[in-house]
Amino acid sequence: MATRLRRLGIDVTPEHVYTCAMATARFLARQKPGGTAYVIGEGGLLNALHENGYAIVDRDPDYVVVGEGRTFSFEMVEAALRMVMGGAKLVATNLDPNCPTEAGLRPGCGATVAMLETACGVKAFSVGKPSPVMLRGARKELGLTTDQTVVIGDTMETDILGGVQLGFKTVLVLSGGTRRGDVDRYTYRPDIIVDSIADLDPAALASEFHDGERRQARPRGPGVNMNRRKDDGPAALAV
Repeated sequence: MATRLRRLGIDVTPEHVYTCAMATARFLARQKPGGTAYVIGEGGLLNALHENGYAIVDRDPDYVVVGEGRTFSFEMVEAALRMVMGGAKLVATNLDPNCPTEAGLRPGCGATVAMLETACGVKAFSVGKPSPVMLRGARKELGLTTDQTVVIGDTMETDILGGVQLGFKTVLVLSGGTRRGDVDRYTYRPDIIVDSIADLDPAALASEFHDGERRQARPRGPGVNMNRRKDDGPAALAV
């Protein structure tokens, strides 16, 4: 992920990145150290599990872990179903129903998990947004307090909801699937709405939130630097 961001001209290192795959692997390592998992997913999830002491197996796993991927087969889903019915615990890295690509939307992790849930009658535990497991973990990883944390995201049901539930400041960007007119349908609101993350001025954002007061959502405008010094105001979790 850090490499992909650097190719886009964003100066980040791996220490700046905290993915739902990483959050899931660390959660499982705390729940059952040295456990086993059958994985429907790709490299990032597999690497995260290995780094946290998990063995990837194809029979009798402790967990069936479902992440993002474009290469899984129906045979893998059938195998996962039998393992869950046999006692393995079902875990999802996230519940996003779809993912945007250059060619358009493709089914996301949530769609795959929903198929398994329907087939086996077991509800998956999700570590990704809006779960506090991931957002609290990211905050601790950055060494921030709640008042110093700003969640920036493009989805009301995950990014903004997760931030609101934990008392973080929130910024909704309209570059994803959410439109400005959609916000009124929700009982919760972001603190700020912008068309793009490029419209965020970090100095203005710090000033806006410095006293910790939540304000009614409204547009703001102009570049964003994710770096933070110890004496700065709020830092951002771009999700």
